[in-house]
Amino acid sequence: MIPSKAFFVQGVGVHRDKLASFERALRDAKIEKYNLVYVSSIFPPNCKQISTEEGLKLLKPGQLVYCVMSRNETNEPNRLISAAVGLAMPNREEHYGYISEHHAFGEREEVSGEYAEDLAATMLATTLGVEFDPDQAWDERKQIYQASGHIFKTHNLTQSAVGHKDGLWTTVIAAAVFVLD
Repeated sequence: MIPSKAFFVQGVGVHRDKLASFERALRDAKIEKYNLVYVSSIFPPNCKQISTEEGLKLLKPGQLVYCVMSRNETNEPNRLISAAVGLAMPNREEHYGYISEHHAFGEREEVSGEYAEDLAATMLATTLGVEFDPDQAWDERKQIYQASGHIFKTHNLTQSAVGHKDGLWTTVIAAAVFVLD
């Protein structure tokens, strides 16, 4: 039972009830009609990234769907929240990659996304034996990772939002969704 395809989604929802706010974020991401099962951070070997539209066509309402999800929520007016997933893919498709999830308060979308991407790349780099200085800036380490010839690409998907001005629950999600054949 190894996923052969994966796609990435993000969403935001607002409602007076916390659970309904989460539901609206799932709707915004177009994954509300599936029974989501959270899994850890491995991007399977030979797994192909596909578009959200293509991925959704392969799923049926009520289906158990595995995902790596980052989620954050607040009912504090004007509070900045974010949720991000980062992906690091190895150069060799037969090797697994890493997906990380990160959520934060007060971080801009770009900062949260880069953090998640850095985290995924660092996990992959340590698995592949790539030597680096963990105290170096992300941009410097990214160049080292890519120059090593082991890491093919990294990217992130991030959703941020500002808490509703009247204190309604605001939820943000970002997820990697897996498709089984």
